[in-house]
Amino acid sequence: MLIESVSHLIRPFTLSIRLAANIMAGHLIIGLLASIRTLRIGGFVRSLILQRILLVLEFAVGVIQGFVFRILVILYVLEYY
Repeated sequence: MLIESVSHLIRPFTLSIRLAANIMAGHLIIGLLASIRTLRIGGFVRSLILQRILLVLEFAVGVIQGFVFRILVILYVLEYY
């Protein structure tokens, strides 16, 4: 009973950490690509194109993460309501 209670109490924290890590990963990659453009002139154009593509993908990830967060909150509330 104690282990089950602890797992239910920790679940919201682990879910929030997982969502935050997924969201921050894209920002880190975009930041790394921004540092590439200072190395060469050709790298600037490639970096700019890749950043734009990743920005669109990052938006999609944000929408999906919002959907997942909403579903998980609903499931969590229904479990304890």
